[in-house]
Amino acid sequence: MSLRFFHVDAFTHTPFSGNAAVVCILDGPREDRWLQQVASEMNQAATAFLYPENDGYRLRWFSASVELELCGHGTLASSHTLWELGYLSPEAEGRFHTRGGFLTARRRGEWIELNFPAKPEQEAELLPAMTSGLGVTPRYVGKSQLDYLVELESEEVVRGLQPDFAQLATLPARGVIVTAAASGNQGYDFVSRFFCPSVGINEDPVTGSAHCVLSPFWSKRLGRGQLTGYQASRRGGTVRVLLDGDRVRLGGQAVTISRGELL
Repeated sequence: MSLRFFHVDAFTHTPFSGNAAVVCILDGPREDRWLQQVASEMNQAATAFLYPENDGYRLRWFSASVELELCGHGTLASSHTLWELGYLSPEAEGRFHTRGGFLTARRRGEWIELNFPAKPEQEAELLPAMTSGLGVTPRYVGKSQLDYLVELESEEVVRGLQPDFAQLATLPARGVIVTAAASGNQGYDFVSRFFCPSVGINEDPVTGSAHCVLSPFWSKRLGRGQLTGYQASRRGGTVRVLLDGDRVRLGGQAVTISRGELL
């Protein structure tokens, strides 16, 4: 049986930027091995599989090598596809049952707003592999449920990093978020990059789940709940964040790049 799939660039309105995801809408569950094989064949940062369940959709995300615990750009791409294909009416809420908990999505004009759990960090020990892996000495190190968060001295240092991914892969976490305050009036409040070689992705272009850590971190330091982040990867992308108690509202745009059929 053939399967349609959709290639979507998330956290951007410009093709060939942001973070690419493949979205597959299924009739029902499929075995894990098949899902991982499809994701490996697609070879994107995330392949999202969803099918109707209860009052919404069961949503699972896979990288080319592992199933993911929480994935913002895969959820954004899935929501965009459901609205674009008419599975959801414009005013309807996207409702997703996932490994990372119950997630929702709403259309806000040209943007989509995701409701995700906040993942605040706690101060953590600076490990030798972190310093050797990043090639710099951090200003601050914290650890959230999934990732390390490393604050660096400036936006320029964040942009200029050339990590040793083999060293970073040895750290006991999904990945390492590096961040700094924005250096000028460029329409965003902070910058970040995200390195996660342990799940087969050296640098993720734009990471919604990392902003579940960045939102409480920068809200506390800047004294504002509503902020805009720019993930300064080669492709780059913008994420609006709003801290709402123990949740984070992630705002992003998305554009469909191609459609295909798995035979």
